[in-house]
Parts: sequence; C-alpha cells; structure tokens
Amino acid sequence: MAPKRALIVDDSRSMRQMVSFTLKEAGFEVLEAEHGQDALDKLRGQKLGVIVTDLNMPVMDGINFIRKARGTPEARFLPILILTTESQQEKKIEAKAAGATGWIVKPFEPEKLIQTIQKVMG
Repeated sequence: MAPKRALIVDDSRSMRQMVSFTLKEAGFEVLEAEHGQDALDKLRGQKLGVIVTDLNMPVMDGINFIRKARGTPEARFLPILILTTESQQEKKIEAKAAGATGWIVKPFEPEKLIQTIQKVMG
C-alpha cells in the first residue's frame, strides 16, 4: 500500500495551504514545494504516495518538473496530478506525454481532489 504522504508543488502559498489542509484532513502527511526545482530537491530519499503539482510556476514549471521527477527512483511510478487553472487540450496532451497521471482544474472541490488522489493511488 502506498504511504499516505503527498508532495504539493505550487508557487502560491495560499493554494499550497488549501491543498495541504484538504489532504491533512484526509489523513495525509504533506510536504510542500514552491516550484519544480524546490520539489525535485525535496523529493530525494522520500517515500511518497502522490504528487500534486501546479503547471505555471517560476524557476521550473510543472511539465519540466514531471519530466525530471519521472527520471528519479522516488517518482518513477508515482501518481502525479496536475492542479491548475489551465484547461487547454494541448497542455493536457503535453502533460500526459511528460508523465502526468491526471489533471484537476482550479478552483478544486476538496472531496473531488481526495477522491481523485485515492483513485490514482489505488
């Protein structure tokens, strides 16, 4: 069974807090990162169950983060969900090609987020 630990990647502190609060309510332990590079640094040596990342961030965006994360032993097979305001089909296709497991559009409903996470975690 996957550990109930999640990494939340978003440059918006309020968004990280909202997602973090939602996951903690569902019994998750949560790590937070401000952008893709920060997330890659925090990923090392971690046992996670899921990653939830924004798409548009400074330093390293969500797509590049997913590509690089998929190259690490920690995240090679982890479910990675994108939580974003974007809804364009091209972005979804690009994200899938990079290795994203799923896509959730902001603003999100807490119950839907938890259901989606539980589904992708198996």
